Amino acid sequence: RRGILCNSSETSNTIIEGFTILNGFSSEGGGILCDNSSPTLTNCIFDSNTADYGGGMYSEYSNPTLTNCTFTSNTATVYGGGMCNDNSSSPTLENCTFTDNTATYYGGGMHNNYSSSPTLTNCIFDSNTAFYGGGGMSNGNSSSPTLTNCIFENNTATNVGGGMWNSSSSSPTLTDTT
Repeated sequence: RRGILCNSSETSNTIIEGFTILNGFSSEGGGILCDNSSPTLTNCIFDSNTADYGGGMYSEYSNPTLTNCTFTSNTATVYGGGMCNDNSSSPTLENCTFTDNTATYYGGGMHNNYSSSPTLTNCIFDSNTAFYGGGGMSNGNSSSPTLTNCIFENNTATNVGGGMWNSSSSSPTLTDTT
């Protein structure tokens, strides 16, 4: 079963802190699903969760805030091994790490789709894999994230964009990002 469900219009006043979400399973968000909700997550670990979309976390119509969170060894059978942001979801992430996550199609570490443009600061994408594109991150359908002081290393994709893949309608902003 899924680890955590936020679908009751939770705001930033809903604080999820210091949890390890392990071995969750669902079609969307094996670790956590945020649907029309924007909770605050701090010092959480998403480990070995599985979903079709967003193995560790799936957000739709949501803008959660994540600080010092770790996504490791999560799997998506479709998009977003670590995290999938869909349908105008633009979370804010600071000091988060995505390591050893896998997606069958796009976004081993993170997949952003349908006008989802997260803001990431001091985040690391290391050793994530997508079997089609965007080993570290993929950005599709008008999704243009902003990344500051982020690191992409050792990410792989079979076809396109080992570190990052961007669709023609996506234009991310990268500042001091390697």
